[in-house]
Amino acid sequence: MSDVETGTITTKVPARLDRLPWSRWHWMIVIGLGTVWILDGLEVTIVGNLSAQLAKPGSGLDITQAQVAGVAAALYVAGACSGALFFGWLTDRFGRKKLFIITLVVYLLATLMTAFSFSAWWFFLFRFLTGFGIGGEYAAINSAIDELIPSRHRGRIDIIINGSYWLGAAGGALLTVPLLNDLPVNIGWRVAFGLGVVLGLAILLVRRNVPESPRWLFIHGRGDEAEKIVGDIEHDIGKDNLPEPQQSMTVHTRKSIGFVRIAHTMVALYPKRTVLGLSLFIGQAFLYNAITFGYAQILSTFYGIDTHTGYYFAVIAIGNFLGPLLLGHLFDTVGRVPMISATYLGSGVLLLGTAWLFNQGVLTAVTLTACWCAVLFVASAGASSAYLTVSEIFPMETRAMAIAFFFAIGTAAGGIAGPLVFSSLVESGVPGDTALAFCIGAVVMIIGGLVELFLGVKAERKGLEEIAAPLSKAETEPAA
Repeated sequence: MSDVETGTITTKVPARLDRLPWSRWHWMIVIGLGTVWILDGLEVTIVGNLSAQLAKPGSGLDITQAQVAGVAAALYVAGACSGALFFGWLTDRFGRKKLFIITLVVYLLATLMTAFSFSAWWFFLFRFLTGFGIGGEYAAINSAIDELIPSRHRGRIDIIINGSYWLGAAGGALLTVPLLNDLPVNIGWRVAFGLGVVLGLAILLVRRNVPESPRWLFIHGRGDEAEKIVGDIEHDIGKDNLPEPQQSMTVHTRKSIGFVRIAHTMVALYPKRTVLGLSLFIGQAFLYNAITFGYAQILSTFYGIDTHTGYYFAVIAIGNFLGPLLLGHLFDTVGRVPMISATYLGSGVLLLGTAWLFNQGVLTAVTLTACWCAVLFVASAGASSAYLTVSEIFPMETRAMAIAFFFAIGTAAGGIAGPLVFSSLVESGVPGDTALAFCIGAVVMIIGGLVELFLGVKAERKGLEEIAAPLSKAETEPAA
């Protein structure tokens, strides 16, 4: 597909959005869009903690625990990668709002059908389609959030929102305990998936009030709509008398942008940023998908815990959420490069220590959980910053597709391989094999931290257009 330009427009929309004070309107954006990560955390954790229950006789499915933690997990991630690419392209072409409604509906329908699974192939199919919807959410939501949140708050808010995945994970982990212990074996897991549908419907009601991104509108020749939305926002927060910003920009508006231009942007204009994005995504994807889908298998295999795994995972999830919550503001003050590199490198070193202790046989289920809680407290803020990084270091016209590309490639490399390698190593029942899985996760995180240290971009408190000029201003020399 080739580019289609339609004229030029001069606008102050980006500067007007960035100078807005924080308000209830911004909280509506956070709740309406950011809560999707709670859904993702709920989904992944429920499946991970249900793996032993699904494999029991009488569950209604002829499936093994390794298939749930391995094959089904890999299919979910494969669906997420496919959905990110498909819906990411549609998001840049047709707008953020249309797609963040459509992708949520896809998720809701697929999750509902998962609850009615009657055989392994049906379960696998709708795990793929659930991931397909969630992957699309990542592209549509991250691009919309970053384009609507003021630049001085963008790092902290984006990292906390991505970290809210772990609120869903904690909730999902705790929900599985009564569902597994108080309901029949063929009913509890179905109710667990149904709860995800209920939460998704509530989010959909809030999301209807979120506007289209004004930045997307003026790039696509709809300047009057963009100006009206920003004016309405200023009026809603009671700031009609804000001083008019001096910064304006002139862009060539366009209806669409071709894949050749997108590829050229990543490979030719921003090659170092492309390497950076891939490194950050592969590192966090391998670590997080492996442990998220496989921790219940570790507890079951080495400690004989199969129906109360949710308690242990909830502790890990809380530690994960506290990381972005307590460290997030430092990404806007101390800076992106020092904080991202420190969290990746630090979590890798802590995980190597955990692997050694596990291999020595000195850890119990409680102390192993405590070690992982410490590792992921540090890692979580870094992993969340991977999404922030790729959403702010590429031009606006390619933002959703850039997020989709890095999510798909990084997650395919780390998120599909991670659960498969992890589950096969854990299944052997040999502590050294599981310790090896820990070491692999640690090494890929350390590599990501080193790449950030040398290639990271200082994007803190800067407008998106300052970090990466729109492609319509291609005559401006891009940053390395």
